[in-house]
Amino acid sequence: MTDGIASFSFDSPGSIFVDWGGARRIGEILSDWFSERTLLIVTDRFLHESGALDDALASLAANGFSVTVFDQVVADPPESVLMACVGQGKAAGADLVLGFGGGSSMDIAKLAAVLLVGAQELSDLYGIGKISGGRVPLVQVPTTAGTGSEMTNITILTTGETTKMGIVGHQLYADRVLLDAELTLGLPALQTAATGIDAMVHAIEAFTSRHRKNPLSDVFTREALRLMAPNLVTACTEPDNRAAREAMLLGAALAGQAFANSPVGAVHALAYPLGGHFHLPHGLTNALMLGPVLRYNMHAAAPLYAELADVVLGASEEGVQARAAAFVQFMGDLMDRSGAPRRLRDCKVTQDSLPMLARDAMLQTRLLINNPVEVTEADALALYREAF
Repeated sequence: MTDGIASFSFDSPGSIFVDWGGARRIGEILSDWFSERTLLIVTDRFLHESGALDDALASLAANGFSVTVFDQVVADPPESVLMACVGQGKAAGADLVLGFGGGSSMDIAKLAAVLLVGAQELSDLYGIGKISGGRVPLVQVPTTAGTGSEMTNITILTTGETTKMGIVGHQLYADRVLLDAELTLGLPALQTAATGIDAMVHAIEAFTSRHRKNPLSDVFTREALRLMAPNLVTACTEPDNRAAREAMLLGAALAGQAFANSPVGAVHALAYPLGGHFHLPHGLTNALMLGPVLRYNMHAAAPLYAELADVVLGASEEGVQARAAAFVQFMGDLMDRSGAPRRLRDCKVTQDSLPMLARDAMLQTRLLINNPVEVTEADALALYREAF
């Protein structure tokens, strides 16, 4: 008699709507979803000034929405950006929030929806399950295929000069998610590569997570990699390829759903200090650390890597170790072909900073506990040196 299926829970946004060109008729879509009409859009200045929002704003106006655009989101957003967003939303009387952009914009949108009506201090929210009360309705519309933030209940804020902290709570799941891959057309190759690899890292680390790995997250992981593995390079080299863009956006969302329920590990823990100290894009820092961490985890995670090899390379009769090695090699080759930088030194990371980065990585205990192999400060330093 087997032990059966271990107990697990699996959470998700309220609903997901996949629609090519949906952002151009967002007013009609939101009218069907919500009765609220005073909308706060959270985005960045580039998207706003580039005209990427123009069709959406016209659609919203035509459908009776009063819209305030907060466009001050920056990469690795500090607390001050969030509070400015909340202040602008309160002044407008916003009763509905829409995150439009990459992970940073969607992260700010999540907490803005909470703080528009909540009485808690931001400092009391850090950690897991610290949010009390509710929020205004929340919609997420990603414009990159990578962070998966539209699918998760996590917000990451920069809390000091270089440190980041996370807030996790069920209130941060969106009510509705619109996946419109048309918004990702023409995304530059380097950004496409970095965000795409970020999404693949989400899937891999969810599949190998030591805590909360479950059958449903595994299903999402496999399908995410099946979609993204053959389409990442195409999306980089053919920026207007609709099929590749759609596969990458859906794959990134599925990977986000997976790691929201089976959390990530050492790749992310080592990536965060790189972003904090050197202001590198999050997807790129994950790409830089993936190879060393995959090899470090090999002795414990080989059976899982072998399963993923079957997804991205096809079923094989080779043994577990050979298939696992093939998967690690495949990911390295894929990153090479994507054109993303492969060494820390290529991104102006200095060798004398590596001990500092290792110390900071040890602060990411929320992530390190999920890694299939324990990582000490000495191990982290060795991994940074390998990536250098």
